[in-house]
Amino acid sequence: MLAAHVMTGFLDLLRAELPDRAIVTDPDRIAPWLTDWRGRYRGRAAALVEPATTAEVAAVVRAAAATRTPVVPQGGNTGMVGGATPDEEGGAAILSLRRLHRIRSIDADANVAVAEAGVVLQMLNDRALERERRFPLTLGARGSATIGGLVSTNAGGTQVLRFGTMRGLVAGVEAVLADGSVHDGLAALPKDNRGYNLDQLLIGAEGTLGIVTAAALRLVPAVAARAVAWAGLRSPEVAMALLRHCRSHTDRIESFEIMPAESLRAVLAHLPAARAPLAGEHPWHVLIEATAPDLDGEAPTALLERLLSDALEAGLADDAVVAASEAQADAFWTIRDSISAAERAQGPATQHDISVPVPAMPRFMIDAAAACEARFPGCHASGFGHLGDGNVHFHVRAPAGVDPDRWYRDTAPEVTRFVHDLVTAAGGSISAEHGIGQMKRDELARLLPPARLRAMRAIKAALDPLGILNPGKLVPLAPGPDRQ
Repeated sequence: MLAAHVMTGFLDLLRAELPDRAIVTDPDRIAPWLTDWRGRYRGRAAALVEPATTAEVAAVVRAAAATRTPVVPQGGNTGMVGGATPDEEGGAAILSLRRLHRIRSIDADANVAVAEAGVVLQMLNDRALERERRFPLTLGARGSATIGGLVSTNAGGTQVLRFGTMRGLVAGVEAVLADGSVHDGLAALPKDNRGYNLDQLLIGAEGTLGIVTAAALRLVPAVAARAVAWAGLRSPEVAMALLRHCRSHTDRIESFEIMPAESLRAVLAHLPAARAPLAGEHPWHVLIEATAPDLDGEAPTALLERLLSDALEAGLADDAVVAASEAQADAFWTIRDSISAAERAQGPATQHDISVPVPAMPRFMIDAAAACEARFPGCHASGFGHLGDGNVHFHVRAPAGVDPDRWYRDTAPEVTRFVHDLVTAAGGSISAEHGIGQMKRDELARLLPPARLRAMRAIKAALDPLGILNPGKLVPLAPGPDRQ
């Protein structure tokens, strides 16, 4: 644990710079922020600091550098890999960005918004809609996830198919670096060849290279009309063919989500009010959404009806329906968004956020599931998610009747290593959109190509030489006596 006098020195420096309300040492007030969203990690912290401006964040980091106090940046605390949870030693300070919650500007002509790190995703979209614009990233935690966290984890979601991840949606970043200096990259220059792109280094760095305090974000026109369809089909290979069919005829497909029949059955059992979108049984299902920025031209409903009619005739779907109302469209999405919760209710499972090259994903979903079930008898494996991005959530459920604690302790780590080996052999990534955090750090060290691993460690050492920014997350520690 960090020596008490070091933390005292850190707090003394802060009290000279920040108002009293920004410094929290009451254990009861700190306690809610010591556990990750999934409840898998729990740490300790001697203080929680809540700056309200970039200048105050810089003061916090300067004090941390002067006293070598670790700081753990935290936004909405909705992460999946323990990336915003302090360790168990108790010597770190949680640096909350929630009070940096201003939307500094929305330029509808330039299609750029500048939002501070603590702005909640839903708030940004609500404000953008007032200007007939939107920020085209959607995920289940949109009511609590913050811009700083989304930038720092390079978040994805259900619209990556058309608009890409945060890395493509961020036009510039403002961040406090490890020495307390401020990097201002908010100008959103279309062209800038002044050497290394620090903005891109900070995106996806999980707070290990700098503390993101604001971002310039790319906007698109608001949706004037949308249509949501559900199709039943035979296999992931057929689903990929259907996706290619749709995209060859239009650029307005925003989402294309795949799920096996068992995932649909799990949701129907978990949500009594839910109804199956189609009659009859189908081995696989896809949810498709198309949008239009205006009411000119072919309506999204007519577009999907035409595309699916052709698909049915070509054997690319066995049945399909286009939602007849917004309520029905929302009901389709509720099924998709409830899969993880429904499968958790079935019992213990390992959940993997993985990606492989897009053309390889259909075969991977089938072969990897079969390989897991053969290697771990009694387990059941399946994947669902963003087929067109090559990213699925691949779950391996424990045999019925096992002791959850014992299974998570003894078997789950072996399952995860096995799945990650399959992903790596397929040329994929063990983290597609949730980040590395502390959950996958050791696996990253085991599987990352040596050249990339050395580069990551070198970048971390160069930009955070004291190792005070979110220590123990993302970057695998170097072996031996020199590890920080």
